[in-house]
Amino acid sequence: MNSSKTLGNQQRGVTMIECCITLAIAGILAGSALPSFTESLDKRRLEGLSSEVGTDLRYARSEAVARNTGVRVSFHQACYVVHTGSRADCRCDGQGPAVCIGDAVALKTVNSADARGVQIVANVSSLRFDPTNGTTSPTGTVCTVPANGRSVHHVVSLMGRVRTCSPAAAGAACAPC
Repeated sequence: MNSSKTLGNQQRGVTMIECCITLAIAGILAGSALPSFTESLDKRRLEGLSSEVGTDLRYARSEAVARNTGVRVSFHQACYVVHTGSRADCRCDGQGPAVCIGDAVALKTVNSADARGVQIVANVSSLRFDPTNGTTSPTGTVCTVPANGRSVHHVVSLMGRVRTCSPAAAGAACAPC
């Protein structure tokens, strides 16, 4: 028996058909995973921006007490500003830091356009936190709303406390509204 003749007749490598079938299966698996990846990415964007909004509302309250001056969170089309002074003293356009006039100081500017697809919607144009007790006037609700319809609400009470909830609590990492 000549072993070299036996090995010469055996198939070595992968045929073109086997390679095409493997690529087709890999394509189908990748295509089925893409929607869940996109949904997960959208959920992370919503959680990130809503967490930042809630933290900034609490930050404004603590800064009002620490600075012994009123601190505002003013909402504009594509951004919001945490600042001192009156509502009209600071403006932002979603393209960089806020611009303030007079003695007003911008403490933080957040451009919601960075969150791609998640918008900030408030039922008030500005919330002012009082330095004496940390109370707020007016009360309001600030919502982070993505394109897919789920939203996270930050409800600011008269006492200046922020409560976070979601109408679709099953899809969010917070309490139901």
